[in-house]
Amino acid sequence: MTTKLVVIGGDAAGMSAASQAGKLLKDGLDTVVFERGNFTSYSACGIPYWIGGAVADRDALIARTPAQHRENGIDVRLRHEVVGIDLDRREIVAHDLEAGGEVRESFDQLVYATGAVPVTPPWARDGGAGVFGVQTLDDGAAIQDFLSSFPGGRPRRAVVIGGGYIGVEMAEAMVQRGLEVTLLEKAAQPMRATVDPDMGALVHAAIEKQGIDVRTGAHVDGLEMRDGRVHGVITPDGTLPADIVVLGLGVRPNTALAERAGLPLGPTGGLRTDLRMRVLGADGPLDGIWAAGDCVQTVHRVSRRPVHVPLGTHANKQGRVAGINIGGGYATFPGVIGTAVTKVCELEVARTGLSSAEAETVGYAFVTAAVESTSRAGYYPGAAPMTIKLIAEKRTGLLLGAQIVGREEAAKRIDALAIAVWNRMTVEEMTALDLGYAPPFAPVWDPVLIAARKATDAVHAAF
Repeated sequence: MTTKLVVIGGDAAGMSAASQAGKLLKDGLDTVVFERGNFTSYSACGIPYWIGGAVADRDALIARTPAQHRENGIDVRLRHEVVGIDLDRREIVAHDLEAGGEVRESFDQLVYATGAVPVTPPWARDGGAGVFGVQTLDDGAAIQDFLSSFPGGRPRRAVVIGGGYIGVEMAEAMVQRGLEVTLLEKAAQPMRATVDPDMGALVHAAIEKQGIDVRTGAHVDGLEMRDGRVHGVITPDGTLPADIVVLGLGVRPNTALAERAGLPLGPTGGLRTDLRMRVLGADGPLDGIWAAGDCVQTVHRVSRRPVHVPLGTHANKQGRVAGINIGGGYATFPGVIGTAVTKVCELEVARTGLSSAEAETVGYAFVTAAVESTSRAGYYPGAAPMTIKLIAEKRTGLLLGAQIVGREEAAKRIDALAIAVWNRMTVEEMTALDLGYAPPFAPVWDPVLIAARKATDAVHAAF
């Protein structure tokens, strides 16, 4: 008997689930994927680098095209937006956005992988040219088209609203495109959800060195629109001229369709799933209903609380887990610890585990330790500075979180710290880690070890 699998969403989570299930069930699986956009299996994280010119071609961001998926037996239907899910009839309803009309498709198994949508304030929802969120490859293509076809030549001024990952990356991209850029952030420092304020201050300084006008504690009242196009951003301190406005205010789970279908949401706004990525109803897992990617919430392994962490790494893993289980195998997704890295101009920024604010919210008593070191032996050419900050539980010395801000070769050191957080190591245990050493790669005391020693001293001094 053939199993009918319907997938809503054709990017990382959805296509990973479809591909993995197909490998296991082969001819016993009939898969249909509905994708409202024009692309499948692409790197949304690469969009700022494409816009900024570091990535020359849009197609370089596409891991697998619809045609390639179809060659593997997956019926991919682009420009089809699913607008209804009937759980009783086990059927979805989709609109064909190109040809018009309605499509109905029955299913035995359903994967909900709709991703996330940009947070859009009321004043930015009225439409008009030149105002963009950055979430899908279609969004990136729209920005490229706008910049390339700007009336009267190239645009001169960009305003980026929001100083998180997307905000700072898009601010850099706009500078690389030759625009004057203002970055507005309502918090005291950029990247407030990523690193502590003292580390955010280092990011702030690096951004300003690139000629970006960073304004913290900023508030936006609205947009100035004329002739159907944005001309400025209205703030309490006056209107900032703008030829293009980029919203970097974060994202939220795209769960409106699921909520209309009666699927319960968690406190983060994401779908609740069990370890196998089965959607949880009021009485337990729902038969044959799965969810994965930026539309779901998961558990933070340190805080033990539900979190929404929208990253392609998690989406691919969760989709694979769902696909294995659909295919008759067994796999689980164990949660996250919030590991993330980004590049801000010449600066590398990384974090894992809990920030100080997050540790405080959970209720941990903790100490912090920050050290300045270099990526290589100080005498070796190319040695670059970095700052590492560790957060450890006050009584036990358990590593709760870590942050890194530095130059070239700094950020990937977060991986060693992530492994320590994942495996519940103490900072004292970390001081004996057998890390690689050679002058081109690290000082004789790696910055991770120096930070662990200082954090250990802070734990001991707390008693």
